[in-house]
Amino acid sequence: MTQSVEKFSYEAPAEIYSSDGTGARKRPVSYRRFASSAEAIRFTVEQLPQIMQRSAVMEVGDDRFEFAAIRALYDSKSYPLVREADDVDAP
Repeated sequence: MTQSVEKFSYEAPAEIYSSDGTGARKRPVSYRRFASSAEAIRFTVEQLPQIMQRSAVMEVGDDRFEFAAIRALYDSKSYPLVREADDVDAP
C-alpha cells in the first residue's frame, strides 16, 4: 500500500482481481470494476469467498492493495459505507 489510510480516496473508481487457486492449481482470474473503491472494498470483505480473498488485489489508479491492506481500509474509521456487522446490530 503506497498511501496512508487517512489520505485514501474511497470515492475513486477501483478494480478487483482475484483467483480461487494457488500454485499449480491456479484458476482463471476473476475481475470486477466498481464506481468507488469503498464499494470494491465492501465487496471484497463481505461477499468474496474467503479462498478468493487471499489472492485479491485492488487497483485504484496506479496503486495496488493486497487483501491485508483492503481489510485495513475496511476497518478504518474513515470507511464511508455501513459495514455488514454494523447493519446486523441496527434495530
